[in-house]
Amino acid sequence: MINIVLLEPEIPANTGNIGRTCVATGTRLHLIEPLGFRLNEKALRRAGMDYWKDLDVTTYIDYKDFLEKNPAAAEKMYFATTKAETVYTEADFEPDCYIMFGKESAGIPEEILVEHKKNCIRIPMIGEIRSLNLGNSVAIVLYEALRQNHFQGMNLEGNLHHLSW
Repeated sequence: MINIVLLEPEIPANTGNIGRTCVATGTRLHLIEPLGFRLNEKALRRAGMDYWKDLDVTTYIDYKDFLEKNPAAAEKMYFATTKAETVYTEADFEPDCYIMFGKESAGIPEEILVEHKKNCIRIPMIGEIRSLNLGNSVAIVLYEALRQNHFQGMNLEGNLHHLSW
């Protein structure tokens, strides 16, 4: 199972949206505090819709707590950052890897990034755009990881309700 890690997310709607994406893809979500919202906040529930109850989510008091409780993450973690040299499509995502995204206002602290430079990945953008929306970034990288793992366990057949093509 692929793991999405949000380090100190600040915007409840982004986290709710990411939670919904995790439910739809069978992905585990890890939230590292401090959070910029409460988990029972209305905006979080609205973005996650009625899927939040089905989400496999764990919270941690800090980054150290996360690492202690997920020792495999030390060897199988990718760090999404605009500072990376490697494009996300060049990474080889393992089926049980961890993909970390930083908080909306500042990303992942550089102290963490410099320790893991070879596992830092980025999404290409043009011009002086600072970054994409966190929910969009998670979806882009997560679906590449799922594609590389042949969308294991996912429904690959389309269903257009009553129409026949």
